Amino acid sequence: MPTAPILTDGLVTLRAHRPDDAQGSWEQCQDPLSQQWTTVPVPYSMDDAHTFVGEIMPKGWTEDTEWGFVVEVEGRYAGTVSLRPEGDRRAELAYGSHPWVRGTGHIERALRMLLEWGFAEQELETVIWWANKGNWSSRKVAWRLGFTFEGTVRRWLPQRGERRDAWVATLLRDAPREPGTPWLACPVIEGDGIRLRPWRPEDAPRIVEACDNERTSYWLGKMPKPYTLSDAEAYLQDRIEVLATGSAVGWAVADAVTDDAIGSVALFDLMAGRQAELGYWTHPSVRGRGVMTGAVRLALSHGFGALGLRRVAVFAAIDNVASRHVIESCGFRLIGIERQAVEIRTGLADHAAYDLLAEEFARRSQELEDLTPRT
Repeated sequence: MPTAPILTDGLVTLRAHRPDDAQGSWEQCQDPLSQQWTTVPVPYSMDDAHTFVGEIMPKGWTEDTEWGFVVEVEGRYAGTVSLRPEGDRRAELAYGSHPWVRGTGHIERALRMLLEWGFAEQELETVIWWANKGNWSSRKVAWRLGFTFEGTVRRWLPQRGERRDAWVATLLRDAPREPGTPWLACPVIEGDGIRLRPWRPEDAPRIVEACDNERTSYWLGKMPKPYTLSDAEAYLQDRIEVLATGSAVGWAVADAVTDDAIGSVALFDLMAGRQAELGYWTHPSVRGRGVMTGAVRLALSHGFGALGLRRVAVFAAIDNVASRHVIESCGFRLIGIERQAVEIRTGLADHAAYDLLAEEFARRSQELEDLTPRT
């Protein structure tokens, strides 16, 4: 009967499922992440595991519906990877990892072997990847393999009685097996009692406090009103999305002692190595203390440094005195007034346009350093 060939790169081996893989399959499917992002039965029993390795996977080969392999590393079960043929030289990629192997890069190595086998031996032309929206670890693996992210399909993937929004990406036979777009980092940056760090799920209530504030919602007229916890959770997901697409870097501004989120600062609409726009908001508890001025300087330092930007633009409603004070304190130059160009809570308003060049920021930073008393 048809069965999986043995593939190896010297460290990772792909092979057919065996009865003794049931224990590894059972362990993998007890894992909360496996249950969250895959369609494994919950609860998952040892009988389920024996059925999976002894019947379902071998049947995929005999019926030509799924080319499934065990991933083996150092003699240990590490997961399962599959190609599911869909006809016309197309297949779907599927994979799941045992918790012990996550973060080692072994599953990525396994998938590279699987894909090369599929393109070479099965003469595939296109491989498609699907994942439930929010499965960032799976999406990042697909990105590393060279898949092109195609978008989101609403209510598409079935999982335990419901249909979930799905991400989809494709890899073509002749495409490079490497990322086609940047996936930006959001590094931790500290200075002057302020910390810029990635956003975390537990920051959502602080986001609600800031964004439902009357002053914030007045100047940021497009923001939902009232601003709910669901809005904050969507905002947090968007902070990861913009990193994944290389379009923005957005930090939580945090107190360096408590690590509580006290604001937001972002460089968005990034044009790699050229320019970006600056955006920010401040939690009402720290207004008037110079927090955002310090946060903006830290973000600009990263933008003009690590990101290699040459120019940063920023805009503020002409009557937003506090925001314009932050902008001007950071050395931005007023380049014009755009009439009725920004939406505030009461309608359209004129806004002030500013920009800052890399050499201007460097010069101003040096001036501030020269003015700082030495100890």
